[in-house]
Amino acid sequence: MKLIGSSEDEQVKLYAYKAMEDATERVTLDINGRTKEFDWSISHYSGTEPQLYYTDLTGDGKEEAIIIIQIGRGTGLNIYEIHVVNSDNLSEIKVQRYEDIVAEHIESRVSKNDDGTLAITANSQGQVDNFNYDFDPAPDYHQDELAFGGIIIYTLDNHKIKLSLPGSIGISPTYVCDFNITYTFNKADNEFIVDQIEVKPMELR
Repeated sequence: MKLIGSSEDEQVKLYAYKAMEDATERVTLDINGRTKEFDWSISHYSGTEPQLYYTDLTGDGKEEAIIIIQIGRGTGLNIYEIHVVNSDNLSEIKVQRYEDIVAEHIESRVSKNDDGTLAITANSQGQVDNFNYDFDPAPDYHQDELAFGGIIIYTLDNHKIKLSLPGSIGISPTYVCDFNITYTFNKADNEFIVDQIEVKPMELR
C-alpha cells in the first residue's frame, strides 16, 4: 500500500487502500501500528497532501488522530473535510457539519443600499454584525442571504478545531465576510460542536 501522509511524529499514517485513476477511494489509517479502513475519497488533483496530526482534542489526556483532506478546489472554491479518530478503538468522532452550524447558529440578510452598495447583516449566536460591501458584484442577481459552502477550511489551533467559513454573494461567488468558528468537544454526545463564532468582513481585493 502506498503511504500518502503521516503526522510529524509518524504515529499516524495514511495509506491508499484503493487507488483509482483520479482519486483514492479507500484508505487505511494506521495509528501506532493499529489499522482500520475508511472510505474517504482523496483526489489526486487537489495539489494539497492530506494533513495528519496526533494530539489531544477531547481533553481526556489521550491523543486522537486528526486527518484534514482537501476535497475541492477551483476558482472561488477551496473545500476541506476533517476526520477525528479515537486512537483506542479507531472509531470516528463526529465533527458538526458546517450546514448544521449555519442552520442552527447563523442568520444573514443581504439588501441593496440606494447607492448601489450592499448592506449585510450577520447574526451568529445572537451577536449581530452589520456592515456595507462597497459594490454589488451581481446587480441583477437577487440574493437575500449569504451563501456558504464554496470555502470550507479546517485548521488546528492550540488543541482546538477551527473552521473558516466565508459567506458569499453572487453566482460566481464573491466572499464578503468570514465566519471563524471554534469547536468544543461535547463529551455527552461524543461530538465536536460549535463553541464560538467570530465574524469578520473581508477586505476588498
